[in-house]
Amino acid sequence: MSNRIWIIAGAVIGISILAFVLLNSNSGNDITAIAKPASDSDAKQIYEQANTLKADRNLLEAKNLYQQLITEHPDFGQIETVQSELNQINMDLIFSNTPTPQTVIHEVAAGDTLGKIAKQYGTTIDLIKRSNNLKSDIVRLGQKLRIWTGQFNIFVDKSQNILMLKSNDEVIKVYSVSTGKDNSTPVGSFKITSKLIDPVWFHQGVVVPPESPENVLGSRWLGFDMPGYGIHGTVDPDAIGKQVTAGCVRMKNADVEEIYSIIPMGTEVMIVD
Repeated sequence: MSNRIWIIAGAVIGISILAFVLLNSNSGNDITAIAKPASDSDAKQIYEQANTLKADRNLLEAKNLYQQLITEHPDFGQIETVQSELNQINMDLIFSNTPTPQTVIHEVAAGDTLGKIAKQYGTTIDLIKRSNNLKSDIVRLGQKLRIWTGQFNIFVDKSQNILMLKSNDEVIKVYSVSTGKDNSTPVGSFKITSKLIDPVWFHQGVVVPPESPENVLGSRWLGFDMPGYGIHGTVDPDAIGKQVTAGCVRMKNADVEEIYSIIPMGTEVMIVD
């Protein structure tokens, strides 16, 4: 009799365990089915909030939400648009007078000039003028200027033909570029040692003026500490994204003009295969 009782009890316990497992397994499936739409809904809500904040010029808050979307919802259907919006906000923050963790307020002292202030903070005159809406190089004693203090650097990936503009360790914007045919773009660490607007092109002993359609340098030149190499604009924007240059990094004119205005002399450029 006792053996029969134990057999029956064991059967009851086994059935109970099986029922518990099946119940929780089904519940898990239900939870998964419910959680995914909820996640999609959350992503859409975050995206809408970010767009509203951007429209209201609450740039830092909008930036945080776009970054949250990229980090937490990489499969969101509009993630490429989100990345584009984040790039634009990053540039807006650099060029605006919005206070950020990478900015300080400088009060103009006796003897200050824009050149002196730019050198003090490792930035450019162009960026100071643009972010403070200055129409000339004249500054007044006691004037308060918003200054970007983040250290810019550039990373070029030849295999993808992209250039990343970074401030400290943060990627600010990604640009499509052209690099050298036959792997002619050098790899390694370089520094920007020259900056020219509407550069003359010296090609095989011939001086090609900036207005000539044969001048391949475009509207800006950012020369490396390796003679003959640098980052420049283009007269052939349709070739951007291809390996077609003689070794330099080529950008659309609007893009190279953008980075030209914000990166100072001495900016580090890292190029990898």
